[in-house]
Amino acid sequence: MLTVDCKDILPIQRELLIYVSDQVAAIPTLKNHQFTLSTFDDHEKIEIDVVITSIKEFLDSIGEGHNFAVICKDEMITISSVNGKTIERESPMTQEMFSCTHCGFVTRYQVEMTTHMRMHYL
Repeated sequence: MLTVDCKDILPIQRELLIYVSDQVAAIPTLKNHQFTLSTFDDHEKIEIDVVITSIKEFLDSIGEGHNFAVICKDEMITISSVNGKTIERESPMTQEMFSCTHCGFVTRYQVEMTTHMRMHYL
């Protein structure tokens, strides 16, 4: 599992998650300030270089590539502001989202997520 820290680019975190997971064919899991990527098969490994390239391509496509550095240490990739600037764009989805760590189910409601998680343990 690979973790991508997005604290400096929170307004575009969901867009980046979709783009990167499509590029590397991985299962994404959304968290508060980061997201994780898992493989479909436990025997496969996610290519870190491909993930880093995808992140840089995405940042370049929105004109922010020169403002952010993509740093990798072990299984953690951090997207860090070079000059202290953070992306402050209006996000279409301003509500918090909850994501199931088992299957990737996403909802806006914590009660619904709790009920869903119980199904995994029946």
